[in-house]
Amino acid sequence: MEPQVGSILEGKVTTITKFGAFVALEGGRSGLVHISEIANTFVNDVHDFLQEGQTVKVLVLSAENGKINLSIKKALPPQERPAPRGPRPMGARPAGPRPAAGGGAAAPRPAQPPRSFGRAQQPLPPSGDQSFEDKLKQFLSSSEGKMADLNRSIDGKRGGRRRR
Repeated sequence: MEPQVGSILEGKVTTITKFGAFVALEGGRSGLVHISEIANTFVNDVHDFLQEGQTVKVLVLSAENGKINLSIKKALPPQERPAPRGPRPMGARPAGPRPAAGGGAAAPRPAQPPRSFGRAQQPLPPSGDQSFEDKLKQFLSSSEGKMADLNRSIDGKRGGRRRR
């Protein structure tokens, strides 16, 4: 009788390969724990996480044609994610209801002084209260200024002087 999919069983690691580990289950059956199902982190070498003869709890992922696919990481209790600490990253918005798109009048934005995108000045970092469209316009403007500087530099190297 094949194990039920979704059940958590206990087994013993019998063989470790470069692609996973074989686990002996009750009733003389064995299944494969693929390397991607061993831990919640990246597994480069299975030997870093398992040893032959070790007893492990596994979750049955599938059981077809005599092949049993198992998972160790899904048999573990879910890890609690720590709440983010410190200030929010730039551009992050607080949780809560969002204003409807395209509805209502937009709040007036403060006027921004014109910018110079020469090599001596760094563009100002985007403000957290800008909309996506404003950030896109700012990026395009900055990009066009940098491309103009680059083209002037390249044109000077392409033989801007005439030979006599």
